[in-house]
Amino acid sequence: MKYILVTGGVISGVGKGVIASSFGTLLDCVGIPVTSIKIDPYINIDAGTFSPYEHGEVYVLDDGGEVDLDLGNYERFLDVTLHRDNNITTGKIYKQVIEKEREGSYLGKTVQVVPHITDAIQEWVERVAKQPVKGKNTPQVCIVELGGTIGDIEGMPFVEAFRQFQFRVKRENFCVAHVSLVPSPRSTGEPKTKPTQASVRELRGLGLSPDLIMCRSEKVIGQEVKEKISNFCHVAPEQVICIHDLASIYHVPLLMEANGVIDFLNERLQLNIKVPRPNRSLYKWRDLARRAENLNKEVKIALVGKYTKLEDAYASVVKALQHASITVGYKLSLKFIEACHLERTTKTDNPALYYEAWGQLTASDGVIVPGGFGQRGIEGKIRACQWAREKKKPYLGICLGLQASVIEFTRNVLKLEGANSTEVDPKTPHPVVIDMPEHHPGQMGGTMRLGKRTTLFRYDSVIRKLYGGTDKVDERHRHRYEVNPDYVEKMEEKGLMFVGHDADQKRMEVVELKDHPYYVGTQYHPEYLSRPLKPSPPFLGLILASVGRLPSYLNQGCKFSPRHSSDDSASEDESRQRLLMPNVEKLRINGNGYLHEINGIVDRSSSSAVSANSSDELAN
Repeated sequence: MKYILVTGGVISGVGKGVIASSFGTLLDCVGIPVTSIKIDPYINIDAGTFSPYEHGEVYVLDDGGEVDLDLGNYERFLDVTLHRDNNITTGKIYKQVIEKEREGSYLGKTVQVVPHITDAIQEWVERVAKQPVKGKNTPQVCIVELGGTIGDIEGMPFVEAFRQFQFRVKRENFCVAHVSLVPSPRSTGEPKTKPTQASVRELRGLGLSPDLIMCRSEKVIGQEVKEKISNFCHVAPEQVICIHDLASIYHVPLLMEANGVIDFLNERLQLNIKVPRPNRSLYKWRDLARRAENLNKEVKIALVGKYTKLEDAYASVVKALQHASITVGYKLSLKFIEACHLERTTKTDNPALYYEAWGQLTASDGVIVPGGFGQRGIEGKIRACQWAREKKKPYLGICLGLQASVIEFTRNVLKLEGANSTEVDPKTPHPVVIDMPEHHPGQMGGTMRLGKRTTLFRYDSVIRKLYGGTDKVDERHRHRYEVNPDYVEKMEEKGLMFVGHDADQKRMEVVELKDHPYYVGTQYHPEYLSRPLKPSPPFLGLILASVGRLPSYLNQGCKFSPRHSSDDSASEDESRQRLLMPNVEKLRINGNGYLHEINGIVDRSSSSAVSANSSDELAN
């Protein structure tokens, strides 16, 4: 087993997750099976009890594990299925060691951070690294991302564990990539390397010497800056790689590949790659990055939520919308609307916020109401559901979004005054959404209905067609409340059809409104299984309906026309030819008529600097 440890310096949130995912993407493209582990130094057992404002969204895995959102990056980039043990926290490690101590496993020894905690970390990594995450193939490379920043007190046991681990697995099987910020203050106008120097010095002082230094910067850094970092950080200049701000994260693997990362890993880890060049899957990835950068038409989606101050709170939802938009050939224009700003009380308390929120909602092409918990903002979500239903605006409700649409329908169509969820109003006269007692034993963490469950389709609905006409689908869940089955028949009589239910036929999973362009709610979270090259069907339906193309898509058997920009029917030979043409690897015309390198290494130059032959090739 080979290991790549990804650490971070200077600041947190510098992009370790995307860079770690990109390592995996490149290795996967040369036929090396990979797996990923994310280490979070917090004491929480898992991410399940976090507020979205605290740590972003909670990502749910097939086995019901509630984990850090970076594991979502891994799954989306690598198209793998990870497990709850792929997320290590300080709480999990200490809990395991304390339980063993209580059982007498340490035979009366004094239990200490070294060696007991550090040994437990190493054993956990070795055990999880061998677990298949894509089919039955055992991974050959495990990418480990250490959360936080080097020097954090919480991360010290993990740094020490990996200092020992490099000798445990031998040098040829262990590589360290350090991601560090290289700021460019406006006052000086030049990149500053001192923070990176200090970060690497601290990392080396703790016993880990980086093999690659991934410099995150706003703009491209010059060769002289790389050489300076090389001189002070004990690495060769070619081992200093600049990852500047790019048009999309899909360019990151391509930029790393252009800087020779595959060749370096092949030599450093002795991977014995026979042909160290990316296979056809990277051509598709390159085409995805190209399409994401060159979208001209725009689709406006309003996201009505309660955690809109932090976009990471809806990271998977945003990614799923982007996947669907790129597939359809549209640029996503996403407006985050605070749900409580749509409520009538806001109109009295703060009219400016009220009218601004409604202005953004009414200007949208489609509406999505994602999941959430608690009372705050629920009335605003219900009003958004009502507006989308009455104005025939494409709508997708997820988890609480489905429940809000049910509450709105029973209030305004069935005329059940006071209808509500028992989560919001335990004494409601019409509890159309109720809790599931077996999933609420009194504790908060890990007690919801979690993980992958099977949904059976009952009718020949639009959402069923989007899933390919299948009888059942497997999707991931995270909820503690459900639609009350006692009200289902009354709602269906008025046109709100529950087209999907669970395998026991007791829980309502998918709702769809008759005679509406697209009004769908899912109790499960389809965003967790959306992939860049395979968008989630409910999200694809929302985008198609928002741009008026859903009917034609359904009439064509849920296939795009051959002329569609995202159609996968384009041959791999054509993709390869486009990539191998002279100058195309280096140059591309952007929307402003300027040329720039695909990997962004040089500045843009005037389009007139290109020969006529090159222009013809680019046009072709």
